[in-house]
Amino acid sequence: MLQARDEHGRRVANPKASALSQMVANLGRGNAFVIIERIDDEADGDWYVQVWLRDDNSYQLEFRDGAAAEHYQTRTISQDKVIAALSGWAEGHPEWKDAFMWNNIRSLFEDAD
Repeated sequence: MLQARDEHGRRVANPKASALSQMVANLGRGNAFVIIERIDDEADGDWYVQVWLRDDNSYQLEFRDGAAAEHYQTRTISQDKVIAALSGWAEGHPEWKDAFMWNNIRSLFEDAD
């Protein structure tokens, strides 16, 4: 099961592209992020994608594939690319991340795992 949530606490179970689009469109001061998590009691690790609307109006995207060693980050100014990435991840399309250059940021989390 997937769950999307924003900084206001709004939660959407198994979000579709339209719900994710609306959540991203509503980003702003006081509601600066959306996180989509894969909630599965059977799988170890954390599986999620998230977006943060930064103060400079750029979007910081991150995803984690189970462990800190697989935590990546990128930035964009395109709301459309953000929505496509979140929707693609949620729908399980492997090409969702192809539109970006990703940086592995595992070093930020090495002590966390």
